[in-house]
Amino acid sequence: MIDHLGGAVIPTGFDAPVEPLRRATHFTGEPGCIAEARAFAEHFLEQLRKEWCAPADGRADGELVLVVSELVTNADRHSHGPYVLELEGTDTAVTVSVYDSSAALPLRYPRDPERIGRHGLEIVHALATEVTARRVPVGKYVRAVLPLNQSQGAGRSSAQPARQA
Repeated sequence: MIDHLGGAVIPTGFDAPVEPLRRATHFTGEPGCIAEARAFAEHFLEQLRKEWCAPADGRADGELVLVVSELVTNADRHSHGPYVLELEGTDTAVTVSVYDSSAALPLRYPRDPERIGRHGLEIVHALATEVTARRVPVGKYVRAVLPLNQSQGAGRSSAQPARQA
């Protein structure tokens, strides 16, 4: 930021770009991994509150843990191998990315309250402002962006599919 005082430009020192908070961990698929991923997300959000003064309330805690749980569960079930959970956050949003070894992109089924199971991506789409899935050389990643402030437009309509490449 630069203050203008009587025509003089004075650098204030606050104009340096700030990197988002980033943390990543990997899981082997052993029992307990999904619970560990949820705990990792809770710890991340607490750190984001402290370091970024992020205005995350209890709703944000629950939504982040739910999205992490759904995406990690999908990776655990479908990749049959290790997977990586990456979280990136600022004072406005948290991005959840899960990388796994399966090249098969996730399918989002139409809403059906009578269907048992397969509602994970439906839940992620309802909570995130953006959901993408892409193949990478060693499999795929699924990414969801969660706003920390409810007025930022959390939730997507069920008509919006995940972007895939």
